[in-house]
Amino acid sequence: MPFTRLFYHLVWSTKNRLPLIMPDIETNLFTYLHRKAGELECRILAINGWQDHIHLVLEIPSKLSVAEVVKHLKGASSHEFPDIYWQRGYGALTVSERNLEAAVAYVTRQKDHHAQQTAISKLERCDDAVNEKITSVRDEAAVYVVDAAGFF
Repeated sequence: MPFTRLFYHLVWSTKNRLPLIMPDIETNLFTYLHRKAGELECRILAINGWQDHIHLVLEIPSKLSVAEVVKHLKGASSHEFPDIYWQRGYGALTVSERNLEAAVAYVTRQKDHHAQQTAISKLERCDDAVNEKITSVRDEAAVYVVDAAGFF
């Protein structure tokens, strides 16, 4: 069995960015995603979001691809929560152990970031509509160092 520590910051949105993730659903949705991730042997380190998208920082075992994990989590949750429809696509950034604490902090503070309009657009992306070079992403509490391929 190989030794791996593979961390990712994932984000995906509701269909048409509709505000479908209301407080009365959110707790159950996040609990459900924790359980489904556990079934895949993934470990969620942080989960949060806004009314129209969610963020996760998680550890994925090397036997699974990011696409498989996202497909399973999105599919299972939309089946369990029929009022939530997910948009196609997702955003995925690798996170080094050095930047793991900063990524967890960013996700944990999602509601504050959106309420105060301090969300970092490069960490909110769910598509590849703009192929731009990323050199660094700054947050008031931490610096995320990102290369052109999007790796933390």
